[in-house]
Amino acid sequence: MKNNLKNSILLIGFGNPGRLDDGLGPIFAEKFSEYKLQNVTIDSDYQLVIDDAADIAKHDIVVLVDAATNGREPFYFEKIVPESAMSFSSHSVSPPALLSMAHDLFDAETVGYLLGIRGYEFNEYCEKLSPKAISNMEEALVFLKQVVVESSFEESLIQ
Repeated sequence: MKNNLKNSILLIGFGNPGRLDDGLGPIFAEKFSEYKLQNVTIDSDYQLVIDDAADIAKHDIVVLVDAATNGREPFYFEKIVPESAMSFSSHSVSPPALLSMAHDLFDAETVGYLLGIRGYEFNEYCEKLSPKAISNMEEALVFLKQVVVESSFEESLIQ
C-alpha cells in the first residue's frame, strides 16, 4: 500500500477554525503547505475520522497537528503509540486509535507524531487566532520544517 517515495510524509491539521484557537491545526496545515516540501502531503479537517487511516497507510510518516488546550508552551511534539480503541465514533477518532487502524486494517508501518500547539481562546465562535497562539504556531512552523528537512523526527521529540 506504500508509495515508493522515500520518507513520504502526511501532515493532517485538524480542528475547528470557527472556534478561535481550535483552528490552529488547519491553519498550520495551510501555512506549512507554502513550504512546498518534497514528499510531504498536506490535509486538514475539523476532526480525525476513520477514513484518514487509509491515507495514513500510504505514507511512511504521519504528523497530526492540533490545538492544545493546556500543557507545554509553545508546543509539544510526541510520538503516537498505536492503541486499539474499544469503541469509536465514525465522526471522531483519537490519534492512537487512528494509527492503530492504519496498521491493523491496511498492514501499514507508518510512524506517527502529534504536534500540539498551545492555544488559549476556545469558547467563542470567531475565525481568528489569539496573538499568543499565532506566535506559538509560528514557532511550530519553523520547528517542523527543520524536522522534515533534516528527517530528525525521533531526535526532535518534545513532551
